[in-house]
Amino acid sequence: MDKTIELVNGVKDIQAMPSVIVRVLNVMKKPTVNMKELGDIVMYDQSLTIKILALVNSAYYGFSQQISSINIALSLLGMVKVKNIIVAVAMKPMMSGAGDKELWKHSIRVAAGCEYLAKLTKIMDADEAFIAGFIHDIGKMVLHMTNPKMYEKVIEVAKSGHDILEVEKKYFDSDHVRTGSLLAKRWQLPILLANIVSYHHAPSLSSIPVPCNLVCAVDKLMQETLDPSQIDKDFMKTMGIDMEDIEDLRNAIMNKAELLIAELT
Repeated sequence: MDKTIELVNGVKDIQAMPSVIVRVLNVMKKPTVNMKELGDIVMYDQSLTIKILALVNSAYYGFSQQISSINIALSLLGMVKVKNIIVAVAMKPMMSGAGDKELWKHSIRVAAGCEYLAKLTKIMDADEAFIAGFIHDIGKMVLHMTNPKMYEKVIEVAKSGHDILEVEKKYFDSDHVRTGSLLAKRWQLPILLANIVSYHHAPSLSSIPVPCNLVCAVDKLMQETLDPSQIDKDFMKTMGIDMEDIEDLRNAIMNKAELLIAELT
C-alpha cells in the first residue's frame, strides 16, 4: 500500500470532515442559497452562535453598532464569511489535537494574512483567500496524529533550516502535501482549495498559481522566524509590495490575526 494512503487510513479521527462543515458546504453548493438555511445550521450550534456574535462585535470587523441578533450578525458578515468562520471553528478541535493548538493558530494567521493581502492588492477575492490560507496545512494533521513525538522532531529539525517536506519524507516516507492532497480528494474540496493544499510549496506547478503563490508567501511571512530570502520577491513585486516593508507587513498581519485568534479561542 502507498505510504500516504496508509497514513491517512490509519488516522480514523480525520477521515471524515466535521459534519457541520459538510452541511454548510452542501448549502453553499445550491444554485440559490438563502441566509435562513445557513442561519438554521448556526443557531442549532451554541458554540458557533457564540463565536459568530463575539466576532461580529470584535475589532477584527469593526462594525460600529453592538450586534446581539445572530440573524443580523449573519447578514452583516455575509454567507461566505460565515462559512469561513464555521470552517475555522469546526476544524479547531481536529487541528488542536494535531499540534497543541499551534497548527490551528498558524492556519488562522495565514488565513488572516491572505485575506489582508487580497483586500490590499485585489489579487483575488478576499473571502476565498481567507479559506485558502486556513486550509493549506491540513496534511500536517495526519502526520502529527500518526506519531506526535516524531512530528515534534520533524518541526524541531525543520526549524534549524531544513526543508520541512524533506524532513517529513525522511521520518514518515511521505509529507504533508501528499497527505493533505489525499484528504482534499476524500473530502471533495473545491478545486481552488485542493490546489492550495497540493501546491502551496510549489505554486508554479498549479493550474491556478496566483492563489497558491499568495498562500506560499503568507505562509513564509507567518513562520515563527521570518526569513525574507525565502519569500518570492517577484511575486511580492506583482502585488506592489516592497521587500523593505516586509517586517511592517508581517506585524500588521500578525496583529490582525491575533484579534481573530482571541475571538475564536
